[in-house]
Amino acid sequence: MREGARLRLDYSAQSLWRVDRTIEEMSRQGAPYAAVEPALRGFGAYAGEVVVRLTGGEWWSSGGDHWVRTPDGRLWDPIDEARRCYHGDGSLRLLCRDATSGTA
Repeated sequence: MREGARLRLDYSAQSLWRVDRTIEEMSRQGAPYAAVEPALRGFGAYAGEVVVRLTGGEWWSSGGDHWVRTPDGRLWDPIDEARRCYHGDGSLRLLCRDATSGTA
């Protein structure tokens, strides 16, 4: 990822496309996991906040872990999903789609 790159994020579900692509690019460039872990945590927290705002959900935490609970009672782990995305097995956009399915 080029130094000084900035993402324009607006807490919309569509913005998570850009986040997923950014994480994929970090992985493709071979950035060491330890170097990108703080950014992944931030991207996951951003995605969680998108879900909270779109669903009326709330953040839950315990023992240093953080989840989003949607009004239907389901728990989501967007921070872990960002980590999975880096390893090629996750998508914050799809997590948001699934979390918001069935909400008006």
